[in-house]
Amino acid sequence: MITQFTEALHTFLTFLNDGGIIMWVLFVLNLFMWYGLGYRYLLLHRGTKGNIRRLIEKHHKKGKDKLLKNGLLDRAVVAALLASDEAKKIGANCRDFTADALFAYRQVIKEYGVLVKTIVVLAPLVGLLGTVMGMIETFDALQSSAMFGQGVSISGGISKALFTTELGLVVAVPGLIFGRVLDKKEHKFETEFEQIEDVICTEGI
Repeated sequence: MITQFTEALHTFLTFLNDGGIIMWVLFVLNLFMWYGLGYRYLLLHRGTKGNIRRLIEKHHKKGKDKLLKNGLLDRAVVAALLASDEAKKIGANCRDFTADALFAYRQVIKEYGVLVKTIVVLAPLVGLLGTVMGMIETFDALQSSAMFGQGVSISGGISKALFTTELGLVVAVPGLIFGRVLDKKEHKFETEFEQIEDVICTEGI
């Protein structure tokens, strides 16, 4: 088992080294991107399913200090209800207090969103840069006849240069797909936060 792992690791490192420094840059970008995607996936856990109005009424009846906060939406509802109670006590504007309470949640759902989008755009460009650098090296070697002297074909050099473009697309495409899915969840949360404000403040819950 250890031998197989060592061989796999050696093959992986050889693959990265063959592509040059750009391959390592893409590998690091890939790690950051998947960390951001994983974090956003876990963060954007809605919690209790169901209609916003019913969710608020259920939390209001059970008592805000005894709630099982299963997810982000549950915590947002609790924060908005507590803010509404505080506004009622001092005769302040309900919407101002609930908006302030939900502001932190509006910021939280955006975390790592910009990072993922940046890497999705950047990865193919970095991969293309690596290919251009590899092609330049290949043709330089061809011009000086070094490739022929070493018995290496030009097609092999170009193939190696294209590794970075391939890896750039491998990084970007899954990031684009999963990133869009998580962006839709983020937008849904934004809509639900607005509904929470409307229900609590308009109906005086």
